Amino acid sequence: MTVPASQPPTAEPDPQDATLLRLGGRWTLDHALEIGRALRELPDSIGAIDASGVDRLDSVGVLQLLRYAERRQLDYTTFRFRDDQLALVAAIEDVHDDRPKAKREYGFAAALARLGHAVQDNAREVVALVSFLGETLVKLGRTILDPRRFRLTPTIHHMEQVGLDAVPLVALLSFLVGAVIAFLGAQILADFGATIFVVELVSIAFLREFGVLLTAILLAGRTASAFTAQIGAMVSREEIDAIRTLGLDPVELLVIPRVIALLVMLPLLTFIAMLSGLLGGLSVGAFSLDIPPQAYLARMHEQMELRHFLIGMSKAPLFALVIGLIGCLEGLQVKGTAQSVGERTTSSVVQTISLVIVFDAMAAIWFMYMDW
Repeated sequence: MTVPASQPPTAEPDPQDATLLRLGGRWTLDHALEIGRALRELPDSIGAIDASGVDRLDSVGVLQLLRYAERRQLDYTTFRFRDDQLALVAAIEDVHDDRPKAKREYGFAAALARLGHAVQDNAREVVALVSFLGETLVKLGRTILDPRRFRLTPTIHHMEQVGLDAVPLVALLSFLVGAVIAFLGAQILADFGATIFVVELVSIAFLREFGVLLTAILLAGRTASAFTAQIGAMVSREEIDAIRTLGLDPVELLVIPRVIALLVMLPLLTFIAMLSGLLGGLSVGAFSLDIPPQAYLARMHEQMELRHFLIGMSKAPLFALVIGLIGCLEGLQVKGTAQSVGERTTSSVVQTISLVIVFDAMAAIWFMYMDW
């Protein structure tokens, strides 16, 4: 028997079982007031509900029944509905569910699973970086073979942004670090009457390690994050999709100019950092260690070797490639939300600084074993 369209919702106890409530009529938004009134007037003896007789049911009716079950502390899973209404009931139940989040497992198996997921994620990041390196090198080679593809104006812009704008910061921090190294070295060497060896300490440290390492770390925090945020914002605004739609290549358009700018400017900034660090050591020697500038420079000229300078400069292109690739790759991996931009920017800085330090340590050990 079809229920008339105007029939209001009904809720009556079963004549044979007073704890069973049978529903009928239309439990929809149009009858929201009647639904609430009918449920409020029910006796406290109701323990189960049969809604298979309901002609039409929408989200309002399901929510009203769910709230009634919560007030009366009834088991909502025992309610009976028609088969064609179960999908709606399940959807509303999931949305309304306020169950607490599952507690994190702390057993050995759970820890092993988390470790496996972390290793898998890191391995995926390594594969993505190596793949991106290959793609960039291929397209860089294609640009070299066809110079018309090279974008000079963006490259010059990024060279100014990466290099010239960073000169004051790099020079200042390198000067201060050089002064600190000279102070610390002098305190130790003074016990042996060998304060003059501060010259070798500062010179070798900055030419081989600190000059290029400080510069790379500064650019990792300053430039890699900027690259990730710039490209990530373009992904969020769907500009990368628009570039591909126009038949252009985002790697040629966005990545190669940034990588080339870093490859050119990082060695120059490294040279400036070396000079600033040596000047910091010279200043400490002249004003605090009673080493005249002429004597400091003469000692530095006698003991300084070209190989130390070449070793330090040889690491600059590698660090530039790492910073540029990770910064651009993380930007292209943004998912399109502001939260994703922030997460990828943080990941970019952490990855670049970590890899720069790891590669520098590996290079230092290798050069030591090669006796260079």
